[in-house]
Amino acid sequence: MRQAPNFIRKIEQRDRLYPARLNDLYDPPPCLYICGNSRILKMPMVAIVGARNASSEGLKNAGFFAQSLARAGCIIVSGLAKGIDGAAHRATLGLGANHGTVAVCGTGLNIAYPQEHCGLMQAISRQGLLISELSPEIGPKAFHFPRRNRIIAALCLGVIVIEAAERSGSLITARLASELGREVFALPGPINDPLYAGCHQLIQQGAKLARGPKDVLEDLIFPKNPI
Repeated sequence: MRQAPNFIRKIEQRDRLYPARLNDLYDPPPCLYICGNSRILKMPMVAIVGARNASSEGLKNAGFFAQSLARAGCIIVSGLAKGIDGAAHRATLGLGANHGTVAVCGTGLNIAYPQEHCGLMQAISRQGLLISELSPEIGPKAFHFPRRNRIIAALCLGVIVIEAAERSGSLITARLASELGREVFALPGPINDPLYAGCHQLIQQGAKLARGPKDVLEDLIFPKNPI
């Protein structure tokens, strides 16, 4: 579904706005398309990711972590997907104009995906920033989303996995973040709940157990710098 036209800017790797943290990737995007507040690109970011088919508790936790970290001075990054991503974006926007969120998209910025997030995409373009490495008219393809995840991982100081099944795409983001030297946090849950199987796997592999936003803030220090 096409979203309403916005001003989309193209920035190249040599541009001063290009996020230096992306150069940690072995295949950094040669250019990015952005829409929204470009000043956000220079601010400290943390990613909140997780299941598309999230539980009500997972959605609540995503919003709680997003608002707590945003109030501490962090820009919340996610992938505009259903479930945890959408909850993190909406919670941050709900704090008002001084708190932005970044959506890294798996489509071009003229295409809303999923379709029901067209309004959310518009809101982020006004109060945050949309990012894609894809030309504005390119629609969704399965291989776009793992590549989007590498951008999320590289942009951020840390990644928080709220809920994730054993084969969740969120585990890709967490693995990439770990390989890039970013902090990885995972929420624990009931041992028999499949939505937490991926989180428990991450904790076994060395991710930090996050009982609340304080556990994240003790590792990541964000300057209070409203946009």
